[in-house]
Amino acid sequence: IVKEVTKLLEMKAQLGKDEGKHKFVLKTPKGTRDYSPKQMAIRERVFNAIIACFKRHGAEVIDTPVFELKETLTGKYGEDSKLIYDLKDQGGELLSLRYDLTVPFARYLAMNKITNIKRYHIAKVYRRDNPAMTRGRYREFYQCDFDIAGQFDPMIPDAECLKIVHEILSDLQLGDFLIKVNDRRILDGMFAVCGVPDSKFRTICSSVDKLDKMPWEEVRSEMVGEKGLSPEAADRIGEYVQLHGGLDLVEQLLQDPKLSQNKLAKEGLGDMKLLFEYLTLFGITGKISFDLSLARGLDYYTGVIFEAVLLQQENDRVEEPVSVGSVAGGGRYDGLVGMFDPKGRKVPCVGVSIGIERIFSILEQRVEASEEKIRTTETQVLVASAQKKLLEERLKLISELWDAGIKAEVLYKKNPKLLNQLQYCEETGIPLVAIVGEQELKDGVVKLRVVATREEVNVRRESLVQEIRMRTSRP
Repeated sequence: IVKEVTKLLEMKAQLGKDEGKHKFVLKTPKGTRDYSPKQMAIRERVFNAIIACFKRHGAEVIDTPVFELKETLTGKYGEDSKLIYDLKDQGGELLSLRYDLTVPFARYLAMNKITNIKRYHIAKVYRRDNPAMTRGRYREFYQCDFDIAGQFDPMIPDAECLKIVHEILSDLQLGDFLIKVNDRRILDGMFAVCGVPDSKFRTICSSVDKLDKMPWEEVRSEMVGEKGLSPEAADRIGEYVQLHGGLDLVEQLLQDPKLSQNKLAKEGLGDMKLLFEYLTLFGITGKISFDLSLARGLDYYTGVIFEAVLLQQENDRVEEPVSVGSVAGGGRYDGLVGMFDPKGRKVPCVGVSIGIERIFSILEQRVEASEEKIRTTETQVLVASAQKKLLEERLKLISELWDAGIKAEVLYKKNPKLLNQLQYCEETGIPLVAIVGEQELKDGVVKLRVVATREEVNVRRESLVQEIRMRTSRP
């Protein structure tokens, strides 16, 4: 019986294996993706440009856990809270994956009683969103945040955040862009003078936020039909939210009989005027638009808000210019740290988040279209041999190079043909080949070959490191 049972169990296990083969689908979860070496090379280039900018502006770097206590995240994002990923209870704590890097930053400040810091943080965040992968919208994606926390004179840090967005988008050469700015206080003041009840401010705000994706008629019918706003109030809002301009519009609104009577709006407009003065000094007002339709749906903003959009994407195959939407956004959130502090102590903050995934989508498409060859390794030199039985010499030489900090490779074959070794360099873009041969060993030299021009020089073994460094240092 035991024998038979064992046999049956083995057969069942075998069947089980086969069954599994048919059912199992190899794919990444919805809204996520893998990155190939080529894609990672482009991605790294973008990260390096962004980090260089953050460091140029004197930022320190921090990191926080990928999940937070659920209560840390609840009530901070308004209507977007439904997109938070909750984790199953694992040992007594209710946890959620972080939705952005701003709320964890505020928690970090309150927890460590920090009242003054300029920091950047680059990490993955998670949203249970309906992904639109082609437009760079995912459920797991990177955010690159820069924030200034502390009590300072008005609008100086805010202006620096806009300068940073301008620097990064110019540096990455993504094409023409526009940075829209507004102020939560101007919006709230506008809602008040248009007759929106206090209780409806936030929900009407998130409708206005859709104006970049939907025409005014649809937004108006959502406000009136779904959110119960009076048609008169909606029409009054319509007159304002279609305005955009620069310093001239700020001046015009400061004279507006209704808005200028509202304390909040007046404060916001005063600060906006100051902001434009600083942006003029930075020389970037050409790319900035004061836009009354900009609302940014998140609940925690209290002052200036901004969003950078790409105006069009060059794409040879498509007649219509495709907008990929927002590539950076941010604003002032003076109350968020106070929400975590037991004594409610406020730490004013302003920050910006760079939408790396969308930027990455554009650069990736561009590389595809241009068929530019992207190197996925940084190898500077391949150690090769011209004759057989020189594996030991190749290994000795490559070890010397590695120890000297040179990026080097060797083919994992005892006696590779010289042609195969040179071909490998062509394929992977390795610029130099260090060739050891019997004669070279006798003479105490190494033959250094430049792959692109095929020129060869004999270099003394002791000068090889210096020679490689000289030839590979970027101009």
